[in-house]
Amino acid sequence: MMDVKPHDLLEVGVVIGIHGLRGDLKIRPLPTGDLALPGARKVFLKDSKGLLVQYEAVRSSQHKQNILLRLSGLDDLYAVEPLVGASVWMAKEDLPELDDEHYYWSDLDGLEVIDQQKGVLGRVVGMFATPAHDILEVDGLAGEILIPAIEPFLVQVDRDKGQLLVNLPEGLIPEAESPL
Repeated sequence: MMDVKPHDLLEVGVVIGIHGLRGDLKIRPLPTGDLALPGARKVFLKDSKGLLVQYEAVRSSQHKQNILLRLSGLDDLYAVEPLVGASVWMAKEDLPELDDEHYYWSDLDGLEVIDQQKGVLGRVVGMFATPAHDILEVDGLAGEILIPAIEPFLVQVDRDKGQLLVNLPEGLIPEAESPL
């Protein structure tokens, strides 16, 4: 019986297919999932009905832009075929420690975003991946702001203060219209 609560988990990927005859799952990592999945020892898969099942990871490896993951006891493509489309989760306590330059999505969620020139912009409400890099979604007074999650835009994360300091170029944030 599993005693894991949803807030103890971080969604790290989605099963997008099967690779090979031994039933390796091809997983498209979500933002920051590529940092966690290569060392995974156990994962949770959630199907379209919301059923969450824990599996032991036997092997994981990088394959192009995806992660290949083999699960214990599921050793052919017929056994894993029903798992295509499932979301992949890991227990936060099982996530590998990261250096000071890398963060899991859950570390940034809800942080107050402060630009060095414009001041407070809003709060981080989402993150998504593009082929080039991850993008932070910030909700604030100017509406939705999309910030590339790369240097030089991200300057400092201060988890103690709950703040993310950014340095955005001119034109990324629309100027407020002045009333006539």
